[in-house]
Amino acid sequence: TMKNPVPQAASLLLEKLLLLVHVRPLSPGSGGEPPPAPGYYDTSCFKRGDLLEVPRTLFIHFGIYLGENRVAHLMPDILPALTGDRRQIQQVVTNKRLILGVITKIASIRVDTVEDFAYGGSILVNHMDRLFQDQVLGSEEAARRAEKLVGATAYSLLWNNCEHFVTYCRYGAPVSFQTDKFCETVKMIIRDQRSVLASVLVGLASIVCLGLAPSTTLPTIFIPFFLWMAG
Repeated sequence: TMKNPVPQAASLLLEKLLLLVHVRPLSPGSGGEPPPAPGYYDTSCFKRGDLLEVPRTLFIHFGIYLGENRVAHLMPDILPALTGDRRQIQQVVTNKRLILGVITKIASIRVDTVEDFAYGGSILVNHMDRLFQDQVLGSEEAARRAEKLVGATAYSLLWNNCEHFVTYCRYGAPVSFQTDKFCETVKMIIRDQRSVLASVLVGLASIVCLGLAPSTTLPTIFIPFFLWMAG
């Protein structure tokens, strides 16, 4: 018998939304796999000021290498607004902290190990340099810019994300090619108004199949609203 495509479509939609904000999708009841142990990545080829990229299924996470196995990167995170306890804040950002950070538009530029930053993904080094050519700043200047910005900051999925942070540090201009591509995709979707209805139906199906939770209700509310606003 043919499998019902609705749960599959709902699952795919949720996965893409989670990837959009750099959430690591976890299976129900799972605590998620721990990050690789220190030394998993060969950092001998990284230089201070390098721009590191970790490709995900749909989007890319960015950081600036500071040397000594440390990476500065921007992450949505609600915790800095709730506590000043550095030990708690420095722990690896959980999905719950991240999602609440996206909703409240709160983030932090934090320093993590390469292992915690990449979380098992492959790393590209200075892959964006080809797009900026003569605009590349000195490596030490890029690292110092990143270090000066470490701490709490405002967050915007489209206007102030991890890509804006690294392009400002290494190239002097905060831009996001992912944002541009995302907006173009939205414009294409809007040309077919049926897509808005389809997203609503998939969202409702995800609630029915997966239960009432932030990971299901938020996409159902915000995706159609965003598509409508973009039109």
